[in-house]
Amino acid sequence: MELIRAFQTNKLIRKLNTEMMEIGIIGSGNIGSTLAGYLTALGHQVLISNSRGPESLGEIADKTGATAVTTEVAAGAKDLIIIAIPNKAIVNLPKEILSASKAIIIDAGNYYPSRDGHIADIEGGLTDSEWVSKVIGHPVIKAFNNIVAPSLASKAVPPGSANRIALSVAGDDQQQKQAVIRLIDQIGFDAIDGGALSESWRQQPGTPAYCQDLDKDTLKSALQKADITKRDESRSQADEMARPYL
Repeated sequence: MELIRAFQTNKLIRKLNTEMMEIGIIGSGNIGSTLAGYLTALGHQVLISNSRGPESLGEIADKTGATAVTTEVAAGAKDLIIIAIPNKAIVNLPKEILSASKAIIIDAGNYYPSRDGHIADIEGGLTDSEWVSKVIGHPVIKAFNNIVAPSLASKAVPPGSANRIALSVAGDDQQQKQAVIRLIDQIGFDAIDGGALSESWRQQPGTPAYCQDLDKDTLKSALQKADITKRDESRSQADEMARPYL
């Protein structure tokens, strides 16, 4: 199975560098819709969905150029799937489709207990994205979760620009991470390897690396400053700060 996944990833990386990809985005909020606009502008075929159905997505489809579809169709995208929804909605995803997917799957979400309820596995030590991977039955890459939507929408700049914002990419498949890092660079941001998925707590809410619009070197330093002994405390503080907006 691992050899099959590696072969499929190599094909996707070659495609990312040379061809249009079919990309499914599950979630049409600020992050999902912004990514839809960037990715269609890069020439990719983007399928966007939400829980309300494609008939609710006309304005976003017109603005971004993405095609409005059902969640099941977005989950069946061939090359890349981006999940950008609250954690409380993860359990409602079409798991049978996602678990069988050959695509790279990105988790762009964050766990906020005041919005998502208390999730025992995360409270017990799993990272947000380890839990997502467990629920959908498929490996995921953690990305696009540690930048606020206004910055994602307005601060993309060409490679080499001064003070270019960097995003952290965590996951257990090195080739998939590199593919996502290249895609982020094409969108207009620097990206760094944030380590294994089990280390993705370093870019979760409340940590020094979370939503600070840092450049590459500063982001690397911020990831290392995260303190595992303060993980629960940091999450609680971030949740309390975000509560009025959730």
